Amino acid sequence: MTPFAWFRWARRVVLAIVAVVLVAVLYVAVHIWWVAREDQHPRSDAIVVLGASQYNGVPSPVFAARLAHAVTLYDDHVASHIVTVGGKEPGDVYTEAEAGKTYLTAHGVPPTAVVALQTGRDTLRSLRAVEAEFKTKRWHSAVLVTDPWNCLRARTMARDLGIQADTSPERTGPAVASRSVEFRYIARETEAYIYYKIFHNDNEHSAGVV
Repeated sequence: MTPFAWFRWARRVVLAIVAVVLVAVLYVAVHIWWVAREDQHPRSDAIVVLGASQYNGVPSPVFAARLAHAVTLYDDHVASHIVTVGGKEPGDVYTEAEAGKTYLTAHGVPPTAVVALQTGRDTLRSLRAVEAEFKTKRWHSAVLVTDPWNCLRARTMARDLGIQADTSPERTGPAVASRSVEFRYIARETEAYIYYKIFHNDNEHSAGVV
């Protein structure tokens, strides 16, 4: 094979690999968008609200939107318990789980109906805490409440952990504020989802996903 023929062959191989990668990334992005459109909330053992930022015990707008949606599901008798998850960043006084429970009880959910799991600084570690709690309580099914774009990754992680998980996304918070915001979230979630599928780990902090 001449050097020129070798170069043409190598270029075709590289282009083919790039094309496959681009198609795979596009497929994941479309899958994220598709699952974000779904709202499945069958009667379950618990509603699980994934954590987000809180400020001195007050949920951020992103977190508050998730919690408000969880209250609606609770009032609709989707589950008799709500699980809040999330630890705290260095310097914080309150955990995300604590802030979430405070919000829920202030909005009419009985304290006995809320389980606050004060651990986890990313989706995977939070769901591992949920898995442990479910085993203790012999629960099996959950409705995950998060942003639309986080639904596919969260559901995949939960199911990989053995939880019968469905997703009911909130649709009023900053994550759906505009097309540009939605595009940014989908791009970040595409990266995070692919990272999880390859390494079975979470890269939320490095990817900037909240």
